[in-house]
Amino acid sequence: MSASSSNGLLLTSMSGRHDNMEAGGSSKLPEDVQHPSDHHEQLEHDPDDPFDLDNTKNASADSLRRWRQASLVLNASRRFRYTLDLNKEEHYENRRRMIRAHAQVIRAALLFKLAGEQQTGFGSASSTPAISPGNFDIDLEKLVSMTRNQNMSSLQQHGGVKGVAEKLKTNMEQGIEEDEKEVTDRKNAFGSNTYPKKKGKSFYMFLWEAWQDLTLIILIIAAVTSLALGIKTEGLKEGWLDGGSIAFAVLLVIIVTAVSDYRQSLQFQNLNDEKRNIQLEVMRGGRTVKISIYDVVVGDVIPLRIGDQVPADGVLISGHSLAIDESSMTGESKIVNKDQKSPFLMSGCKVADGVGSMLVTGVGINTEWGLLMASISEDTGEETPLQVRLNGLATFIGIVGLTVAVVVLVALLVRYFTGTTQDSNGATQFVKGKTSISDIVDDCVKIFTIAVTIVVVAVPEGLPLAVTLTLAYSMRKMMADKALVRRLSACETMGSATTICSDKTGTLTLNQMTVVETYAGGSKMDVADNPSGLHTKLVALISEGVAQNTTGNVFHPKDGGEVEISGSPTEKAILSWAYKLGMKFDTIRSESAIIHAFPFNSEKKRGGVAVLRGDSEVFIHWKGAAEIVLACCTQYMDSNGTLQPIDDQKEFFRLAIDAMAKNSLRCVAIACRTQELSQVPKEQEDLDKWALPEDELTLLAIVGIKDPCRPGVREAVRICTSAGVKVRMVTGDNLQTAKAIALECGILASDTEAVEPTIIEGKVFRELSEKEREQVAKKITVMGRSSPNDKLLLVQALRKNGDVVAVTGDGTNDAPALHEADIGLSMGISGTEVAKESSDIIILDDNFASVVKVVRWGRSVYANIQKFIQFQLTVNVAALIINVVAAMSSGDVPLKAVQLLWGTSNNKHHVEELACAVILPSGCPPSSKLCRLEHSWLEPRQQPCTCCRSEEHYDIQCLRYVSILQIFNEFNARKPDEMNVFSGVSKNPLFIAIVGVTFVLQILIVTFLGEFAHTVALSWQLWLASIAIGLVSWPLAVVGKLIPVPKTPMSVYFKKPFRKFKASRNA
Repeated sequence: MSASSSNGLLLTSMSGRHDNMEAGGSSKLPEDVQHPSDHHEQLEHDPDDPFDLDNTKNASADSLRRWRQASLVLNASRRFRYTLDLNKEEHYENRRRMIRAHAQVIRAALLFKLAGEQQTGFGSASSTPAISPGNFDIDLEKLVSMTRNQNMSSLQQHGGVKGVAEKLKTNMEQGIEEDEKEVTDRKNAFGSNTYPKKKGKSFYMFLWEAWQDLTLIILIIAAVTSLALGIKTEGLKEGWLDGGSIAFAVLLVIIVTAVSDYRQSLQFQNLNDEKRNIQLEVMRGGRTVKISIYDVVVGDVIPLRIGDQVPADGVLISGHSLAIDESSMTGESKIVNKDQKSPFLMSGCKVADGVGSMLVTGVGINTEWGLLMASISEDTGEETPLQVRLNGLATFIGIVGLTVAVVVLVALLVRYFTGTTQDSNGATQFVKGKTSISDIVDDCVKIFTIAVTIVVVAVPEGLPLAVTLTLAYSMRKMMADKALVRRLSACETMGSATTICSDKTGTLTLNQMTVVETYAGGSKMDVADNPSGLHTKLVALISEGVAQNTTGNVFHPKDGGEVEISGSPTEKAILSWAYKLGMKFDTIRSESAIIHAFPFNSEKKRGGVAVLRGDSEVFIHWKGAAEIVLACCTQYMDSNGTLQPIDDQKEFFRLAIDAMAKNSLRCVAIACRTQELSQVPKEQEDLDKWALPEDELTLLAIVGIKDPCRPGVREAVRICTSAGVKVRMVTGDNLQTAKAIALECGILASDTEAVEPTIIEGKVFRELSEKEREQVAKKITVMGRSSPNDKLLLVQALRKNGDVVAVTGDGTNDAPALHEADIGLSMGISGTEVAKESSDIIILDDNFASVVKVVRWGRSVYANIQKFIQFQLTVNVAALIINVVAAMSSGDVPLKAVQLLWGTSNNKHHVEELACAVILPSGCPPSSKLCRLEHSWLEPRQQPCTCCRSEEHYDIQCLRYVSILQIFNEFNARKPDEMNVFSGVSKNPLFIAIVGVTFVLQILIVTFLGEFAHTVALSWQLWLASIAIGLVSWPLAVVGKLIPVPKTPMSVYFKKPFRKFKASRNA
């Protein structure tokens, strides 16, 4: 991300980010937001500021290390817990290399350890491999040894892949039986596809880390010293109060901190488990079923397609152009082709190209991938731009707090030793030559405790953590909204998105496809799936082309139930159509054999197979984008089964394709040709390199597939548009189809907008120069017939224009665009594993409306963090000013150590609870509208944010300070941008309840815990006076909101002289 968003708390390079942002339709952004270029020069990125980090998604280790070193930290183990551990990352990489080099030794050690755990009753039985072969003719060790060593001779000794399958009692066509006992037996014999997980930290470890805060340690020492001196001088009855109250407050801080951190640790573990639980397809009992990766067993037959992750070790049964990316295991970025000469597949690798099927021979820790996962714990740490900035803010506040603490310490010590301070009885505390050493030490400890306590209050250790924990909480809640966040920073950045480049199929549409129109035999069929008007020869060729040129499957239940058709939505639609025409799927597949295949390619928009009939006849079947396949055809088969020249009919077919496309139909053409057997390569090596002929094709049929728009997508697009987020459609479909869907979804307002370059073909955009692409990208709303590379070029051009770009993608080739975008959104249902790993957020239901919810969550996080910071700074600054002024003027401080620590414990509780339990309501933020892009208190607040005002956001704030006056400030913090801070408060009983409880507790503490809390009981008149003074904060807040905020933050003016000075010195 070349520059971050202007939304929220990010003060980064904004040059060009919003200059040319189009909201689309008639809704425009306010002028001050739409044209912020007037002050770009003043808001430019400061390279000397370690906290001015534009992007953490692909940030260098040096920049990440620099801001850590610049932070003022009192408890590093806690502050940096949820950031990336740079040293650990380096250690993990060395560990990976070691595992690759010494996998056999490590595996033996781990097996020994697990066997010992099994004997003693420890460990997970499900992840402990059994060594008994059970009812199978091959044992675990032989299988593992063969696969691990990629031993071809051992494979041949077992009879090749077929022999291994027979020994594992697996049908290579239909897989294992779909039976629970069968699966259990295999798990018992060969282990399950799980691995031992490193245990998370216990609660006691969190307690240990919580008290390691330097100031808390000092306060513990001070409390012990004060306790000992107090008991010695005043006796046990009175002397324990000062030291005991401080010790109790410190203990409360530690416990509250540990509890909150422990809860968040469990939350992160649950999210990581969800990310690792990959769903995949296996063949069981002849049908394709979807299971968890943890349920894969030895003997399973697994189909492999582009983008899939190899879920276990195994051997290749069959494949066409199958290429595997083994970089995750070998460490080398090298694509390895797999065939019968090199059939071994390693768990954890990715399918880079082609299709195939594999027989599983090793699972869990019997694979190198399992060893790797068992030996290292996944680092969940990650910083976000907002978190880095808040570390900078915490450092700044901490420096101010330290300065104030030193000033207070010096002032109190000077006043004490000059004899100007008095005790509670009015006697001078220090008289030279008369005051005993023990009294001096006791008094100095109290003064020092006050100064240290000010530091505890002033340095907001939990402030940066509040962002991480808020985002973590939002991640869990977003799961309910069908969005799995893989990177915390994406949730934050999504709130700043200015444009969304969305796929069409499955995202804007339902991905429930059916064939509704058919052109075959040279004319349009009256009924799309009625074969009565077609010659049997034509139907036979169509059936063969559909049955063989597919990655789908047709399953006929043995009990005669309804036929089950599996595959991608497009494949399922075409298979269903062909089945109704009379296609005998299993018969066709058994009577002919595929000798070579060209899997569907998103660049060429078509796929083909070469089929051998008998011993002499070869047919090549193609299927793909209608206009592209049509261009390769020289003849067509008429309704009588006769071949006719296509020249006279080509225009008819083109018009038919355009007509279907204008009706929002996806057009797919089916064609074939014959091939002389003598022209087909004989050797397997030559056959693998053979390019299937794609000229002189015979057109068999053109089908129009209907994929309805998702309900609610038009409203979702309208919400985005009104919020200043430009929605662009990028699809591989025909431009006319894309235009029709865009009009239906509201992405295009009318036909008059549908002119180039508002709608453009990927090929046209691709051929422009870089500068021209940047200019055209601003205007593009729909891109049709686009390749994944076109999408990448569009993303790059938009980002150079200053947009914060979110991109959706589902294919392997979408990975570069997903990685390049500010926010990559992959599809959970149709997306490949490669696309998911390259993305930041997985949309679990493939629905565009869920994308809009993610934007709403992102903006909600910003709004809530702003509220919290406004409240916390008010309290911190007030406490600091009160104490420093009192110390300088009277030699004493009104807010004692125990009072400040009590506030601190509530503050720490507030930080985590605010982030984890209350700041974000259950479910999606309730507003039906997104707020527009807004600037934070670090930047000009140019537009009031009207979204996400859930009344539960600040419930826990009332527990933060015991000061009764802060209750009134709670109401102000609820609505920082609105005049009426009471709107909706009656709808939030929890807020009212906690305000009431806080008020009652305050009365009880002040009235009955006077000696312990250093308070004095107040009369009812003084209570009324306190309430009256607190009420004044409400009109003051209204006055403050009327004060205009300058476009340029004050910090820019303060920094400018220093930057000029640095620049002159460096010149």
